[in-house]
Amino acid sequence: MGQETKMDQITDPKGIETRSFELITEGLAGKLRDPEYESIIKRVIHTTADFDYADNLVFSEGVKAKAQAALKAGAHLVTDTKMAMSGINKKATAQLGCTVDCFIDAPEVVEAARNSGGTRARAAVDHASQTLGEPLVFVVGNAPTTLIRLKELVDAGQLNPALIIAVPVGFVNVVESKELICNMSVPHIVAKGRKGGSNVAAAIVNALLYELVERP
Repeated sequence: MGQETKMDQITDPKGIETRSFELITEGLAGKLRDPEYESIIKRVIHTTADFDYADNLVFSEGVKAKAQAALKAGAHLVTDTKMAMSGINKKATAQLGCTVDCFIDAPEVVEAARNSGGTRARAAVDHASQTLGEPLVFVVGNAPTTLIRLKELVDAGQLNPALIIAVPVGFVNVVESKELICNMSVPHIVAKGRKGGSNVAAAIVNALLYELVERP
């Protein structure tokens, strides 16, 4: 018979979260490279239970201040999945006058993708860039083609995002597309390697928000 594991006797949601972050802090002892991004790293680990993100997350210079300036200016957040959109705290974005959209199922996007033979994720970037004003924040947790199209539009001088969160998960073109973003001058937060996902993308946004507004 194995030895029984002692359980924390915590049942309320706030208490569970508080205890979770205490355990994350213990697990990260001595491992944080830059304390400036501690809140983001911890929230991603809280979402995934994966301490690899302490090393996998890459931040462009000054990105936190730039990202939060965009949020305070009422940024338009564009996600590549409905899951990422649903995971972002809407009460927090509303306090800052931000909008959160996912155009992956928009009729115009579906038609454009069909006519071009490309992906809807790619067409959704075009739609967002043509219909939304600045500042624009792209929150990408699934589709590498979103990142590839962002790179093309930025290089062509047709788009100037305030922030790109590049954390798609998977195998095909995932690592390569993230490297494209890492090499851009646009403010970015990237999860290097194959790990990521819509939940990670939303967690990064929420971590930025919770430092600006009282958490709803």
